[in-house]
Amino acid sequence: MKALEANFDGLVGPTHNYSGLSFGNVASAKNQAAPSNPKQAAKQGLAKMKALSGMGMIQGVLAPQERPDVKTLRQLGFTGSDKAVIEQAAKQAPKVLAACCSASSMWTANAATVSPSSDTADGKIHFTPANLTNKFHRSIEHEVTGRILKATFSSPEHFVHHSALPAVEHFGDEGAANHTRFCHQYNERGIEFFVYGRHAFDSRHPAPVKFPARHTFEACEAVARLHQLEGDDVVIAQQNPAVIDQGVFHNDVIAVGNKDILFCHEQAFLNQQAVYDELTQKMSGNFNIIEVPTSSVSVDDAVTSYLFNSQLLALPSGETLLVLPEECRNNPNVWAYIEQMLAEKRGIDRVQIFDLKQSMANGGGPACLRLRVVLNEQEQQAVNPSTLMNETLFNRLNQWVETHYRDSLVEADLADPQLLDESRTALDELTQILSLGAVYPFQR
Repeated sequence: MKALEANFDGLVGPTHNYSGLSFGNVASAKNQAAPSNPKQAAKQGLAKMKALSGMGMIQGVLAPQERPDVKTLRQLGFTGSDKAVIEQAAKQAPKVLAACCSASSMWTANAATVSPSSDTADGKIHFTPANLTNKFHRSIEHEVTGRILKATFSSPEHFVHHSALPAVEHFGDEGAANHTRFCHQYNERGIEFFVYGRHAFDSRHPAPVKFPARHTFEACEAVARLHQLEGDDVVIAQQNPAVIDQGVFHNDVIAVGNKDILFCHEQAFLNQQAVYDELTQKMSGNFNIIEVPTSSVSVDDAVTSYLFNSQLLALPSGETLLVLPEECRNNPNVWAYIEQMLAEKRGIDRVQIFDLKQSMANGGGPACLRLRVVLNEQEQQAVNPSTLMNETLFNRLNQWVETHYRDSLVEADLADPQLLDESRTALDELTQILSLGAVYPFQR
């Protein structure tokens, strides 16, 4: 049965702000306390979704989290009305309030790990929401993420939804930001490539020293077991600890892959040649590795431009497209390499640039904003149709953003109880637009 890769992008939430919550993410730290523009951020994301849908790609929308997260604030001892909870948190623990207002769920590459039905023993698509234990502001996402995924992919005949892994550092799981699937055709059994930062139970292995390794080897093994993957069809590789310490907090900041292409930096992995050899062997020798040398693009260039946090797409036309943020064109080293690579016809046919400055300023590029789901024809029919991008949905969501989102937000605004009302009004309407049902705590 024919299959295609769909991209489900996270819709930027109404509380999009720059609170600098993500230690190890250089862009996030650099832009802390800068004013954000939630309305512009959401519209930039929607424009990318609409453009890819217009190219013939299956493009879906995943709803954001409810923020401020009053439920979590109550767990932390703040009491009274919702307004009182926010006022207390703002006075007593403003950084905790900022964490409970984060719109980071927009980066759905961290939402979950997804294995297509052609790879799993039971022939169903498996989803495991990421526990994101390394960052408090992200660790509070997975319960609602699971509900949103179930509302989007609801048919038990086609989809299996697992709970997140135990919420401890030993099983730190960052989702698809550290997972790639390789194949020759989407409907064939593929090779699932998991990347981790450290071993949790064996300290003899290398690990970064400056910034945290968020994803563990043990989490990779656990998700592979849950998804009923054959051992011969799995490759588990360690990210280079030295580049984690330079701001490469996820594998998708230093490598991207699709079908039979791996596009990565020469410093991406520990024991890089061994990783290449195993992938090539399991892909039956038919595997295209495009390695970018440090002499052309430094790790710093890669981190600041997000060259590898790009989308590598197989278009219906047969072309391979690389979706890049505007920052790549603005970096002379990166743009010179891109032009050279295209001229040499290495396997990527063309590039497309998008303005995602609002997301980029908080440390997330094109690849961060999307979760990839390979769907055969029957599975495509089983997806919640209200979540699939088309002209009508684009116009409706654009108008929804225009109606409900602010043009500017700074950290002090998070204490405004009116922001909670605005956010809930917007999200309540969104669940009706996307036919999600009651996925948010305030609706239950």
